[in-house]
Amino acid sequence: MKITVPKRVSHTYTQLLNAAAEKVFPLLCPVRETDWLEDWDPVSVASCSGIAERDCVFVTTAGGIEAVWYITQHRPDIGFVEMIKITPAVTACRLEIRVSAAPEGAHAEITYTHTSLGPEGDAFVDSFTADAYVQFMQNWESRLNYYLQHGTALRDVAS
Repeated sequence: MKITVPKRVSHTYTQLLNAAAEKVFPLLCPVRETDWLEDWDPVSVASCSGIAERDCVFVTTAGGIEAVWYITQHRPDIGFVEMIKITPAVTACRLEIRVSAAPEGAHAEITYTHTSLGPEGDAFVDSFTADAYVQFMQNWESRLNYYLQHGTALRDVAS
């Protein structure tokens, strides 16, 4: 048995979303994300309800690499969802999202914690800087706010 100190990085960002928390929370779902996130297309979703729920499992691909996501907690009553994402031989990730009411709409506090599972994961963890995370979260925030305002996904313009 080999036990090592994990190479890990964690970042938290709070988004300001322009709708009530009750309207935002259902959109944080592997199925509903296809409504507002361009190019989000899970390969498969295992769900009794057809949307996010505890024990929902879904598979995504990025750059030809499959990742398995497992929703460990789904609490719409308190605006909380937790998912585990395993990208074999790369990373294990815990994603926590807390949605709460705010005077101007809703806040979504989003924390990603990535643990390396090998050399590719080491490189990913090294690249997952605070600045990179802020850019990722601001992009997500602007896309979700666009959808909340217009009812359609924000499309990237080809140059």
